[in-house]
Amino acid sequence: MIVIWGRDNSVNVQKPLWLCEEVGLPCDRREAGGAFGVVDTPEYRALNPNGLVPTMVDDGFVLWESNAIVRYLAAVHSEGDLWPLEPRIRAEADRWMDWQNTTLWPALRPLFWNLVRTPEADRDAREIAASHALSGQVLGVLDTHLGDRAFVAGDRFTMGDIPVGCAVWRWLALPIERVALPNLERWFAALAARPAFKRVVMKPLT
Repeated sequence: MIVIWGRDNSVNVQKPLWLCEEVGLPCDRREAGGAFGVVDTPEYRALNPNGLVPTMVDDGFVLWESNAIVRYLAAVHSEGDLWPLEPRIRAEADRWMDWQNTTLWPALRPLFWNLVRTPEADRDAREIAASHALSGQVLGVLDTHLGDRAFVAGDRFTMGDIPVGCAVWRWLALPIERVALPNLERWFAALAARPAFKRVVMKPLT
């Protein structure tokens, strides 16, 4: 059975957990990171020298980096569906997965971290305001992209929607004012209708 190390409230751990749930793939999730520790032990660092979560072990094959794990699991267990066979569609999915890591999450993370994981007295108001504004602008890019397609890579749900959807849930669940993004909201409603997304991702933010 596939082992996934990481706590289930982590945005990055939720990505492969959601993929597993979508394809009906059993996995053995083991607590690590945050209050659970583990990630600084020699045993864990032997698997993942970065000391981060998630880490996946599949019959002796060790893989870290959340989007790489999603790609691997999609290719092995959902070839032609969540892992598109058409190179251009797969490239679109890949692009938006990378965009989530390089553009969306860096913009959104300070807002999330301040409002969810930082005591109110220690929050940085300037950082909150800057992250709030930048996140709205960045998500406007996604909203425009979704103007003529149902999902990030086209007309059907693929692996590309998984990392983006995990991050966007955090934007929508935060106690903030949000700019109107009708295409994004339509897309998110389609994700929210998926039982796997509800079970794995749509949880109170902690």
